[in-house]
Amino acid sequence: MALIKVPLSVRWRDLDAFNHVNNSKYLSYLEEARLRWMVTLPGHGMDDHVAPVVAAAHLNYRRPIEWPNEIDVELFVERLGNTSVTVGHRIVGANDPSALYCDGNVVMVWIHRETGQAAALPDAVRAACSPA
Repeated sequence: MALIKVPLSVRWRDLDAFNHVNNSKYLSYLEEARLRWMVTLPGHGMDDHVAPVVAAAHLNYRRPIEWPNEIDVELFVERLGNTSVTVGHRIVGANDPSALYCDGNVVMVWIHRETGQAAALPDAVRAACSPA
């Protein structure tokens, strides 16, 4: 299930010594897309008692992203669990969606803020990740 498609501009400061986007910046692009999705949820998907954390991140670097460039970060649900959501991702060219730069997934687990133990997914998150 599709969650969001976020357009982003590649910034000069994202480049490394090889003149393409540094691998660590891919994680920043994915974080930005997840945050933009979460702000669409009631309470941003958290409250005073529970909040999400990233438990795992898997990235397949398919090709280098060069500058200047416009990209789209696409997020979708791969798995919906009791306490977690596996969010699949793709980074593609905004002007050429067949240009796949990265794919993979991130596991987000909701935890109790006080104890750090896994918590049930908030209803708003479950609803946003379930087909209508």
